[in-house]
Amino acid sequence: MTALVIAEHDNNSIKPATLNTVTAAAQCGGDVHVLVAGKGAEAAAKAAAQIAGVAKVIHVDGDHFAHGLAENMAAQVLAIASAYSHILFPATASGKNIAPRVAASLDVGQISDITKVDAADTFERPIYAGNAIAVVQSLDATKVITVRTTGFDAAAATGGSAAIETPAGVADSGKSTFLGSEIAKSDRPELTAAKIIVSGGRALGSAEKFNDVMTPLADKLGAALGASRAAVDAGYAPNDWQVGQTGKIVAPQLYIAAGISGAIQHLAGMKDSKVIVAINKDEEAPIFSVADYGLVADLFVAVPELVAAL
Repeated sequence: MTALVIAEHDNNSIKPATLNTVTAAAQCGGDVHVLVAGKGAEAAAKAAAQIAGVAKVIHVDGDHFAHGLAENMAAQVLAIASAYSHILFPATASGKNIAPRVAASLDVGQISDITKVDAADTFERPIYAGNAIAVVQSLDATKVITVRTTGFDAAAATGGSAAIETPAGVADSGKSTFLGSEIAKSDRPELTAAKIIVSGGRALGSAEKFNDVMTPLADKLGAALGASRAAVDAGYAPNDWQVGQTGKIVAPQLYIAAGISGAIQHLAGMKDSKVIVAINKDEEAPIFSVADYGLVADLFVAVPELVAAL
């Protein structure tokens, strides 16, 4: 029984989500192999080989793997799938794009968004916006799994000494072409990898107030900025700041929610945070049910006072 983890990387380094997925793969039992498919990704392959618990790295190189196009990645996974009992992807935009193609081609059911491994064939995953946990048993010979990375600790990025194999990759499928990307540049940590997140809600009232009130607090703490869906829909914050069931799932060391009532969709995206601080003038706000520290106060008074104290 051997598990294959599909690494996410930028051709130079391994992305943090891969480390959490390796932990999930190790809990399935047996050896863990990692597929690094890219262009000139030797550095990423070497980094994967150093991850604790990885027995082998399969490094496939080609121009058509440079940007992780789903059609080519799925074809490469399928080419080696017969050797594995479990194939695991991080439950990211990329993983969710590739995994269903692999599962459909293998004619097996995909097990999505797992947060716990109970046994080699039994897994737990959240349903109903995280209000219930489903225990799923798979009888398929090959388990195709996406991993909610907040549910697993990251494997150590150093300490491993896996062998690296460099087989020939599959040919370009010709079904899609990478045209370009627009990457937002920021001095702040990336939201899903940040250790501290400061989030604002609809109560802030405008994009200007969101910036004036929340940005100084984030600056003081070296934090990433997040927002509720209501704040994003109102135009107070950009889409990529949205935390929640339909946004990003986060689990930082510290999560500060200001002016967020705590709809179940938002709680589903942040309730695994280690310490949650809520600031809201409505003492009945649902956010207080998951908060470790709650302050019933006007955020326009409390947040500037907190910034001054820091």
